[in-house]
Amino acid sequence: MKFRLLIMVLGLLLAMPGFTSANVQTPNDSEKHAEKRPAPDSQDKQEDKEAEECDCEKQEHSHKHWQAKMAEREQKLLAWVDQYTPDKKAEWTKVLAEKKELRNKWLSPENAQKREEWKQQKMAKIQELKKQLDEGKITKEEFVEKAHGGKAMGNWKTFHDLKAAVDAKNDKQSAELLNQLLEQSKQHNEKIKTMLAE
Repeated sequence: MKFRLLIMVLGLLLAMPGFTSANVQTPNDSEKHAEKRPAPDSQDKQEDKEAEECDCEKQEHSHKHWQAKMAEREQKLLAWVDQYTPDKKAEWTKVLAEKKELRNKWLSPENAQKREEWKQQKMAKIQELKKQLDEGKITKEEFVEKAHGGKAMGNWKTFHDLKAAVDAKNDKQSAELLNQLLEQSKQHNEKIKTMLAE
């Protein structure tokens, strides 16, 4: 049960907007991970090879699916901006363009070491939190909150609250949530800038 919880939390962590792409493996990463796996028995080699091929296809499909989903989300967002806060359209366009530029810098080969260090720090933090959870020092809710850093999930929650407000045709709340999401997006961009500068 605890292992399942850890896997679910890791899945959520990797699904965070803006950071999902930080865990995309490069061909060199795949080779490193392959070296760490124990050598399979001779009769299992064929099955493992098929599984690896399947996993690669799933990862590529998942990345393409993620990119399409983010593009769709951005289009929805800009349509809502046009409808509820048209005076902020230029600001939104600038923030979204900056987000793409920062993501491309973060994913560039020159930042591979920074991405790996960030990932290792994040995993060490999760392992420490899991240990505290196992020892009963923190609750499941505290584990999830601390693993995601609270604010890191803010964009995701605000976007879904915004979608609900739009669906409910609540113009006032939609405008407020768009403004809140704009500020969160600016903060997210600043965080990525800081990570790139370290």
